[in-house]
Amino acid sequence: MNEDSVKLLKEVNSGCKNATDSFGQVREFVKDETLLALIDDYSQKHAEIGDQCHQMLNDQGEDEKDPPSVAKAVMRFTTEVKMMVDGDDSHAADLLADGCNMGIKSLSKYIRQYKEAGQQELSLASRLIGLEFELYRKLMAYL
Repeated sequence: MNEDSVKLLKEVNSGCKNATDSFGQVREFVKDETLLALIDDYSQKHAEIGDQCHQMLNDQGEDEKDPPSVAKAVMRFTTEVKMMVDGDDSHAADLLADGCNMGIKSLSKYIRQYKEAGQQELSLASRLIGLEFELYRKLMAYL
């Protein structure tokens, strides 16, 4: 596995962690059972991709990349405040849709940046982008 493959896997894994953290954070504010089921389903799908990245990195003796602590704390605080001020289901869906958009853009950038990554790593990144697009479309029904 080359250096670009490792770097791309670390970014995919970090994105999955950000997503599952966000799902858990907004979940406590959501009242609609269908939206809760959607959040749980996509949290599981993100965790599965993250686990696959983690295993691939471990197989190479590489550590995973955690999201930066300061950025994580700021994101958590911002989300908490926004949900406390306006914590309805549409706002939760809006925050998650913004996260999907950020994930799609970031992963697309990393795929271009790490163009020497292997096919398996590129496929995993593309799979996560597809998952983000799919979730984004489903969240539109809640806005």
